[in-house]
Amino acid sequence: MTEGGPAAEDGTAAEDGTAAEDGTAAEDGTAAEDGTAADRDAGPDPDGPGIDGFRTPRATCLLAPNPSPMTLDGTNTWLIAEPGSSSVVVVDPGPEGEEHLRRVHAEAIAGDRRVAKILLTHGHSDHSAGAARLAELTGAPVQAADPAHRLGPEGLADGDVVTAAGCELRVMAAPGHSADSVCLLLAADGALFTGDTVLGRGTTVIGTDGNLGDYLRTLGQLRELTEARGVSLLLPGHGPMLADPLGTLDYYLSHRKERLDQVRSALAAGARTPAEIVAMIYTDVDKSLWPAAEWSVRAQLDYLAARES
Repeated sequence: MTEGGPAAEDGTAAEDGTAAEDGTAAEDGTAAEDGTAADRDAGPDPDGPGIDGFRTPRATCLLAPNPSPMTLDGTNTWLIAEPGSSSVVVVDPGPEGEEHLRRVHAEAIAGDRRVAKILLTHGHSDHSAGAARLAELTGAPVQAADPAHRLGPEGLADGDVVTAAGCELRVMAAPGHSADSVCLLLAADGALFTGDTVLGRGTTVIGTDGNLGDYLRTLGQLRELTEARGVSLLLPGHGPMLADPLGTLDYYLSHRKERLDQVRSALAAGARTPAEIVAMIYTDVDKSLWPAAEWSVRAQLDYLAARES
C-alpha cells in the first residue's frame, strides 16, 4: 500500500493514494504515503506502459481488475516458468474474482502446462483471497509464511529455495509492511518479487500488522541483496516494474528518514496525537487522505518510542 492512500484495515495502503470514502483504513488495499512516483527520481512514470502482460524471460504479469486508491492499478499476479517447462508457479493470485482467476488459470495451463505451486508474498486479501479458488481450479498447494494462509504442508521461510517449473526462487523474509511479508529472488532473471514491500509507485504504508523497525531492516537487507546478487529489476505487487532497484531502495530509505525527522519536529512543536502530527506534516496532501496517513504516523511514533526507551 502506498502511504498517501487509504490504509487497509490490515495495513496495506500506499502512502500517497486516496483515502476511503468513509475515512477509514481499507482492510488490505495498497496506498502511497506522500506523492506518486512522478514526484521522485527513483520512481517510474505513472503514465508509462502498463504492467499487464509485462514479461521477463521467465515471468509474466497478469493484472487483477481491482484498481483503487489502495491497490494502484490493481494487484499484480505473476506466472513464473522456465521457457519450455511443463509447469508454472503462480505468485499472488490476487483477490477473489472468478474472471481474473480463470484468466490466470487459462494462461498458466496454456501449452499443456500445470500449476505446480501457488506462492503468497503476504496474507493481505488483495494478494491472497483468490488462492483457495485457484488451488481448487489447479490442484496446486499454496505456500505462505503465515500458516493460516497455507494449503498444504509447506510454508515459506527465510532462506528457503522453491524449486519448480524449471526455476529457483529464493525466499527472503521481509517483515515490515506486514509481519508475514516475503520477497522472492528469481536470480536467473535478475529479478526480485517484492509484494507490497516495494511498490511500483509511491511508498508503502506500515500496516497494523507491520513494524517500522522491521521495515527499515528489511529495506537495508534488500539493498545488500540487490548489490550482492546483481538484481536489475524489482517486480512489485502493485504498479509498474522498477528498473533501478538501488535508486528505488535508496529513495525508500531516505523517505523514511525524512518522515521520521518530520515527526520529531512535529513533536517538538507540541503535536501529541497522530492526527495532530498529520495536520502538521501532511499539509501538501488533501485532507481526505489524512486518516490513512495516521497509520504510518502511528508506526513512526512506536518506532521512536522504542528507540528512546
